[in-house]
Amino acid sequence: MQVSNNYFVAGGSDRYFMELSQAQRAIGHTVIPFAPDDERNDPSEFSRYFPDALQVENPRVSDAIRYVYSSAAKNSLKRLLENTTIDVAHLHIYYGRLTASILPILKSRKIPVVQTVHDFKLLCAVYSCLRNGKICEECGGKGFWKAALYRCNRGSLPRSVASTIESYVSKSLGSHTAIDRYIAVSDFQRERLIEVGVCSADRISTIHNFVDAEKYVPATGPGSYACYFGRIEKLKGIATLVECMRQLPDIQLKLVGSGTYLAECRTKLRAENISNVELCGFQSGEALADIIRGAFCTVVPTEAYENCPMAVLESMAYARPVIGTAIGGIPELVSDGDDGLLIPVADEDSMASAICRLAYDQDLSIRMGNAGRAKIEAKFNAATHLKKINLIYEDLIGNFTE
Repeated sequence: MQVSNNYFVAGGSDRYFMELSQAQRAIGHTVIPFAPDDERNDPSEFSRYFPDALQVENPRVSDAIRYVYSSAAKNSLKRLLENTTIDVAHLHIYYGRLTASILPILKSRKIPVVQTVHDFKLLCAVYSCLRNGKICEECGGKGFWKAALYRCNRGSLPRSVASTIESYVSKSLGSHTAIDRYIAVSDFQRERLIEVGVCSADRISTIHNFVDAEKYVPATGPGSYACYFGRIEKLKGIATLVECMRQLPDIQLKLVGSGTYLAECRTKLRAENISNVELCGFQSGEALADIIRGAFCTVVPTEAYENCPMAVLESMAYARPVIGTAIGGIPELVSDGDDGLLIPVADEDSMASAICRLAYDQDLSIRMGNAGRAKIEAKFNAATHLKKINLIYEDLIGNFTE
C-alpha cells in the first residue's frame, strides 16, 4: 500500500509517489493507493476507500480539527484493511490531510510501516526548518512549541498554534515511534535526523529519488534561455533569482509553476519593468518537457533545506545542466563543474555568473547536460531504486513473520 496526501501530481513528492507506484506495478506488484478524495485524483478502483479531503488553504473550524486528527481517514483505512490484504504500508507525506490518526490502525493490524521522509516534518513543526526566511532548527524534533512562539507558519499565530498542536499530537500517535523503517532521500537528511535523536541509525536508510530515464527524451541541441520549474515560493529562492536576472538583460528566464509568491512576483516584474522573466504558469507533461529541453540550463535556487529535489533529477534526465544552491542534499546530486554548477545560497552575483557561463558557452552546457543524463542512467534509475526499496520491504516482512 502506498499512502500520500495526493493521488495527483502537485509537487516533487507527489511525482515520486506516483512514479514509484507505476514502477512497482510494472514489475508485477499489486499497489493499493490510499489518499484523500479529490477531484484532481487519478482514477483508481480503490478510490471508494479515500476519505473526504479537508480544506487547507481556507480552513473551516472542522478542517482545523481534522488537520490535527482525521477520524475520516482513520475510519476509511479501517474499511480498506477489512477488505484487502496489505504486506507493507509505505507512507509518504500523510500529515495535514490524512494525519497520524492512521498510524495506530496500521500498528494494531501488525502491518510493517515504511516512511519515505520527503521534508523536515520530524524536526520542524512547519516542515521547512525556516524562520523568517532563515534556517532554523530550534524545534529539534521535540520543542515544537517554539513554532507558536515565533509564529513560524506564515507569520500567523493561529496557523502556528495549529502546527504546534498537530506536531505534538502526531508525535503522540507514533510519527517518531510507529514507523518501522524510515527512508531518507539524502544523506544530509539522514544525518540530521540521527543527530537530533529522532531515530537510531539502524532505523533509517538513504535512498535517493529516481527517474525512469526511458520516459525522458533528452535534448540534443543548445538551449536559448534559463529555466526554473517548481513551486513559486520565496523559500525556493525565486525572489533572489528574479533580482539576479536584473544583471542579465540579454538572457531570458522562464519561471514555470504556481505558488504563494506568484502574485507578488508578477506585480514586481510589471512594476519594475523586468522584461526578461516570463511567468509560464503551471505546466506538465510534454508542455513542461519542451520548456526544459529548450533551456540551456535549469536553476534550483532554493534557500531552504532541500533533500533530493525531483527538479534536479528531471533536468538531468532531459540532458540539461543544473545550477543549484549548495544546501541540503543538492551537493549529493550535482557534481560541480561536471553536470552542473553549485553556488552559495542567496548569492545574486554567483547566480548571475553561473547563468552567464552556461548561456555563452553552449558546448559546456551540452557537455554538462550529457554528463547529467549519463548519471541518471547509471545511478538514479528505476531498476536500482526498486531493488533498494524491495530489500527494505523484504527485511521488514521477514522480521514481522519471524
